[in-house]
Amino acid sequence: MRILLGVSGGIAAYKAVLLLRLLREAGHAVRVIPTQAALRFVGAPTWEALSGEPVSTDVFDDVEHVQHVALGQGADLVVVAPATADLLARAATGRADDLLTATLLTARCPVVLAPAMHTEMWEHAATRANVATLRARGVHVVEPASGRLTGADSGAGRLPEPEDLAREALAVLAAAQAPQDLAGLRVVVSAGGTREPLDPVRWIGNRSTGRQGVALAQAARARGAHVTLVAANLEASVEGCADQVVPVESTAELRQAVRAAATDADVVVMAAAVADFRPAAPTGAKIKKVAGQGPAPIELVENPDILAELVRERLRPGQTVVGFAAETGDATGSVLDHGRAKAVRKGADLLAVNAVGAGRGFGTPDNEVWVLDAIGDQVAHVSGTKRQVADVLWDAVLKTRG
Repeated sequence: MRILLGVSGGIAAYKAVLLLRLLREAGHAVRVIPTQAALRFVGAPTWEALSGEPVSTDVFDDVEHVQHVALGQGADLVVVAPATADLLARAATGRADDLLTATLLTARCPVVLAPAMHTEMWEHAATRANVATLRARGVHVVEPASGRLTGADSGAGRLPEPEDLAREALAVLAAAQAPQDLAGLRVVVSAGGTREPLDPVRWIGNRSTGRQGVALAQAARARGAHVTLVAANLEASVEGCADQVVPVESTAELRQAVRAAATDADVVVMAAAVADFRPAAPTGAKIKKVAGQGPAPIELVENPDILAELVRERLRPGQTVVGFAAETGDATGSVLDHGRAKAVRKGADLLAVNAVGAGRGFGTPDNEVWVLDAIGDQVAHVSGTKRQVADVLWDAVLKTRG
């Protein structure tokens, strides 16, 4: 694929050097289009050496090839990292006063902008309005990270790490190339981890970030499905991943939202990590620590088994139900042993079993999943990014539906 990497004039331009290398190593041809200001941070020789292509900043360079039009027309993806507040403003208003902004006007491929600036600039009403305008036009504007900025400042506005940017950009590219084999299907995906309140400030929960569920929603929508995402306390961005996002917190809220959406769904995927138990009597006031006294016992009661309910009731005729099982091995069996037993017990059409703990599963960019059918037989296995896992699972869903 042909990728254009725009670089605007911010200190985070140095991170784009590694981003360029990662995109090249993924097998793509990359041409860098810096602004004049960007060249004050990283020079043209660096970009040319690492990309193997010439570097231009001005619409009057290489006029005979009309490159301010040709570059955008020939691109499969445009990524701008960093995208400064000035670049966002110029892109939102349709300015074309250098080669990069002119290229953004001619590109008809997906565009990913990765903002980087000080927190005050990111939070300014003008910047927020520009971001909203760009997103309304279908531009993928990445949420900046929070952390150390230039000097002693910290806050929102930090450019995400190159590995994260490469992963997101390539996911957008993959979505643009995705087959429309889920077109016409209505899909419900639950994602994240439920939280059960102990008191107004404390809760019982789990380590799920929701990234796998979001990847499932993104993949389904890219492949043509109408997607409802039931989102439980996500740490992942939901931008562009669903037609409808329903935020929930507790297992009871998730159950209600999933059941409501499932009445009109062809496929329901329960990817959320649902709490098995909840406090029997959460308090209305903060539980106080009393010196010399240990904590009072907390009585737990069992939550409803949402997946089992969906399998048993099938809220729409012909509905396919998919579950997830986050497992750890123990003295009684391996991850796959426990997964097979759960597949038989739950009876879902498919059960995606993944190992968690020790740096696996929750909170990681990659995942390993075994897909089992209702009798525990393996129908697929995948190890890779969560988007790759998502596509393999949707392939299995299509085979199951015939």
